[in-house]
Amino acid sequence: MQFELLDRYLLDGSPEKGEVVRRLLEAPSTEPAAGPFYEGMRILGGRTPDLTLIALRIVLAGKRADDASVVRLRDLVERARKGGPDGAGAREAFAREWA
Repeated sequence: MQFELLDRYLLDGSPEKGEVVRRLLEAPSTEPAAGPFYEGMRILGGRTPDLTLIALRIVLAGKRADDASVVRLRDLVERARKGGPDGAGAREAFAREWA
């Protein structure tokens, strides 16, 4: 699974979203819960919302993408992208989500 690609986009905004979506669609997961996310990405392409990519990341890690987990991860992603000491802490918390 392309966690590194997805995580790099979520935390750093690189590569651009359209490229991330294209690469994810080239090698989709067979995880049944991920199917609706891939369908949305096929339709929206580079306009896919970040929340969709966050939810997909959660599902691909074998977890349930409920509202609380998506919001928690969205907040970590936003803080990480801002940088600084809080951003570093957010990156560490993001990594702990998957440990």
